[in-house]
Amino acid sequence: MKEHVSRFIEYLRVEKGLSQNTAQAYTRDLEKLIRFASDNNVAAADFHRSDLVDFLGSLRARGLSDRSIARTLVAVRGFFKFLLLDGHIERDPGLDIDLARHWKRLPKFLASDEVEKLLEAPDVTLDTGIRDRALLETLYATGIRVSELVSLRASDLNLDLGYALVFGKGGKERTVPLNRSAVSWIERYMPARARLLAGKSSRLLFIDSNGQALTRQGVWSLTSGHAKKAGLGRVSPHMLRHSFATHLLENEADLRSVQVLLGHSDIATTQIYTHVTSERLAEIHKQFHPRG
Repeated sequence: MKEHVSRFIEYLRVEKGLSQNTAQAYTRDLEKLIRFASDNNVAAADFHRSDLVDFLGSLRARGLSDRSIARTLVAVRGFFKFLLLDGHIERDPGLDIDLARHWKRLPKFLASDEVEKLLEAPDVTLDTGIRDRALLETLYATGIRVSELVSLRASDLNLDLGYALVFGKGGKERTVPLNRSAVSWIERYMPARARLLAGKSSRLLFIDSNGQALTRQGVWSLTSGHAKKAGLGRVSPHMLRHSFATHLLENEADLRSVQVLLGHSDIATTQIYTHVTSERLAEIHKQFHPRG
């Protein structure tokens, strides 16, 4: 099983162009399957649908969230499909197991006024606060992923023309606009960045208080901290990406443009935000219509 997983991950990286982060996520999810197979003495060729159901049940028993289980199921189904096509198994145990409806939850997003509260939360009398404000402004202005944000280089920005060059999944390159507010705060951040570097050098735009590369975990931590300070509860950086897409569609941006801005290879991935806006409109209608 372990050797099969290694070949599958290599196939995803070489043939499908998956990013390092995505490949690592697939590996972590499939390591759960390897442990289950080992504990139950089940070989890949002997896996039945019932074994897969038991595996998913074991994940739930361990307290994994529905979203984590759904993500693991995607990796597992892809793995068994690969084994079938490669001739290692005679049947696909995941063929007729679909994601449960409640796993397809709509993405959470912030209302416009909540975004403003989050953006205003950092203490901009501090260099780290200026950095955080510039970072949050950039996330909301561009809708980029956290992995794209932390790999963003200072040289990838053109502040005069107001855009950033972003390298997404599979190394795909796209250009995303920066609004005036984001440009203004990035310009204000650059002297603070120099002070944080304290004589060191870095090509990366966003750095930590020691002048080192800011990690994805660091971005999650600072976003969460500022959200709590603003009284918004639990907020992740990805919610700013969801908010970016939702607010564009609420203001009548076309779906294809939003797809390009988000860096989605398939427009079906972007279409989930149309469901978000439809649900939002239904809530507004119910709240304000005389017969709602």
